[in-house]
Amino acid sequence: MIPVVVVIWGVAEKIGFVGVGRMGANMARRLKECGCDIATVYDVNRAAAQSLAEELGCPAAEELKQVRSLCDVVFTVVTDDRAMKQIYRGGLLRGAQGKLFINCATVTPDVQVWVEAKTTKAGAQSLEACMASSITQARQGTLYLMCGGRREVFERAKPLLEKLSSSMRYVGAAGQAAQVKALVNMVMNINTAGLAEGLGLGDAFGLDLAMLREVFAQTGANSQVLKTDGGDMQNRDHACFFSAAHAAKDSGIALKLGKARGLKLPLAASTKKQYDRMVAEGLGELDKSGIAELTFLGRHSGGT
Repeated sequence: MIPVVVVIWGVAEKIGFVGVGRMGANMARRLKECGCDIATVYDVNRAAAQSLAEELGCPAAEELKQVRSLCDVVFTVVTDDRAMKQIYRGGLLRGAQGKLFINCATVTPDVQVWVEAKTTKAGAQSLEACMASSITQARQGTLYLMCGGRREVFERAKPLLEKLSSSMRYVGAAGQAAQVKALVNMVMNINTAGLAEGLGLGDAFGLDLAMLREVFAQTGANSQVLKTDGGDMQNRDHACFFSAAHAAKDSGIALKLGKARGLKLPLAASTKKQYDRMVAEGLGELDKSGIAELTFLGRHSGGT
């Protein structure tokens, strides 16, 4: 790959990352490989930030204000609403005129609207770039991105986002991409729980699960989750790409959105209870496919 320096508005951009867990770290690696200038990384897990900084050849910021001062573009990839509000209240926006903040975490739509208001007041810009892919895609630059915010901000960020994605969709105003992402994850989580129950029941019948998965793939039981998680459920390989804890959180976001619109979402509610149970029983850091441990006989807690 020929290195290409990202130039936005005629200026080579210096890029920072706030949050370098599984997704953030691999996005930073991808951009570095594309020739981008990664100026600094920051994480509350100082060891993770330092390790990645050494790998990328940049400093690990000890404070958020260092990220703001060193960077023109800041990606935020944090865990939840609380973490998002903490970073934007923690020195990231002081003196941030002209900066671009690209928020990739799955948080509530209201928080994305709040971030846009805060950044605008500070003379900066923000865009939500919600990801509907996982670690492998982050590393390879083949994410699917749903973007929300002002159209001109999306156009500013687009050359950079193209290096991280194989496809992206501008959804609309701030908060709308987060709404779409909540629905994506709600349906994905429901499909995952349903697949686990189907395979668990097939296993209880003594059926060949490889055969059953093949049949599912040729019928109305097919789904993207069958492709990504079916074999893992059968083989009990739950190496984490999207954790059960995150599935519980994201199902909760969708339920709150539904409640606010007067909707009952019984399948989403039942799925959230399953993922909440995983978290409560110490399985929250397994991949979402680990929900099969609750349905197969003879597995976790006897399958009860």
